[in-house]
Amino acid sequence: MSASFLTPVLFMVALGGVLAFVIAIAVRRLYVYEDPRIEEVEEMLPAVNCGACGYAGCRAFAEAVVKGDAPPSKCTVNTAEANQGIAEHLGVDAGTQEKIVARLACAGGKHVAKMRARYEGMSSCTAAVVSGGGGKACAWGCLGLGDCEVSCTFDAIHMNEYGLPVVDVDKCTACNDCVVACPLDLFSLHPVSHKLWVACKNLEEGDRALDVCEVACNACERCAVDAPGGLIRMHNNLPVVDYTKNELATPMPTERCPTGAIVWLEKDKIIKGAAAKKIVRKSALPIQGE
Repeated sequence: MSASFLTPVLFMVALGGVLAFVIAIAVRRLYVYEDPRIEEVEEMLPAVNCGACGYAGCRAFAEAVVKGDAPPSKCTVNTAEANQGIAEHLGVDAGTQEKIVARLACAGGKHVAKMRARYEGMSSCTAAVVSGGGGKACAWGCLGLGDCEVSCTFDAIHMNEYGLPVVDVDKCTACNDCVVACPLDLFSLHPVSHKLWVACKNLEEGDRALDVCEVACNACERCAVDAPGGLIRMHNNLPVVDYTKNELATPMPTERCPTGAIVWLEKDKIIKGAAAKKIVRKSALPIQGE
């Protein structure tokens, strides 16, 4: 074999050996130890990467649990038994986590909320808002086209007969997808202990609010007057519940609400006050001008 052939071959072999040596040194110097329990905990999580725990995904949450920065119970998708299994595996307390659910700030279904126009187009709330508002007379009201339902990967939201999304409290994991999906910002996440709830975002007052929806808040302020200890204040013609004073909450502020815009929630039950207008209509209201 000629020297002219062997020289480049030997050079490449030598170069490969040098690079292998450099890589081996780099691996040794740059190696970062990872606790093997992280992968073990990750395998015990539901692998949906929903972010309901407050972390970027199941991997990040597993790292936090192993480090002791988060209790296993903070995963609201896992069953209590699965979280307890993680706790026992790590030898830590599973912790307690109050259930958090998505809530809708609108009760204006098509049987009580008026339509100013008939929307025809892509069946999407976002598309309707972009193309002219969707036709609902209340500019703040739910459009009922189901972006939230589509976004929910846990089958926790379904549209009811009146075109309003209904959240299944048992299935909701507080993943925040519906909050992001709603173009009118009608969803927010709340602990189930927040039972006093304002189901309206209409900023009008009096007849102007009622002209577009029969169950809109008319800014009468009775709930704020009846609420103990400054629990409720009025802002932009809407009652705002101060949940830092949630221990004062009772159904009392709902009792004199004439439209039922403020309600008391008991799991999947919506309880209105005695003075709330009784709605017996089942059919949709006609479109204005038709």
